[in-house]
Amino acid sequence: MFERFTTEARDAVIGAQAEARALRSSQIGTEHLLLGVVAAAAGTPLGQVLDDAGLTLGATRAAATEARGGQALGAEDAEALRSIGIDLDAVRESLDASFGENALDRAEPGERRGWFGRLMGEHVPFTAASKKALELSLREALARKDDRIGAEHILLGILRGDDAGARGVIAAQLSAEELRRRIVEMLDRAA
Repeated sequence: MFERFTTEARDAVIGAQAEARALRSSQIGTEHLLLGVVAAAAGTPLGQVLDDAGLTLGATRAAATEARGGQALGAEDAEALRSIGIDLDAVRESLDASFGENALDRAEPGERRGWFGRLMGEHVPFTAASKKALELSLREALARKDDRIGAEHILLGILRGDDAGARGVIAAQLSAEELRRRIVEMLDRAA
């Protein structure tokens, strides 16, 4: 399927992984796909649609961070780890004290091993909802009889799915239905 992706769509998927890492998320959620799409769309007609809708990279990143409580792991995750004696904030502070400020952020992926390494930056898997959104992007392209899958199709796939991650971030600016309408109009004008 990825061979049908445009450069912007590939950049969006790569950007989603980078955003998940930057937000210290253990998985690539639909909110990270949305961030990847917003970043990849800069300077394109889709980027203009997103800007007009208030979905700038800064605003979208802030909303995604806020939706996660500003933490890589949700409060429930952190509490579950705390219940077995792991305080992630204390772990980070200890590493910073031993290896310098933001040691985990500076570490090369190969330096981080095991479950903690995967959590903090090596392989970041896609959530089921993100995989579904990518599958739906193919369906969106096929339904429109488009021969390539663009970043706009990924966004349509996200909007078509039922995951609350990206939809909640989008809803802070406008309804999913309104954004979908604007994207379809843009695609129709380009056709």
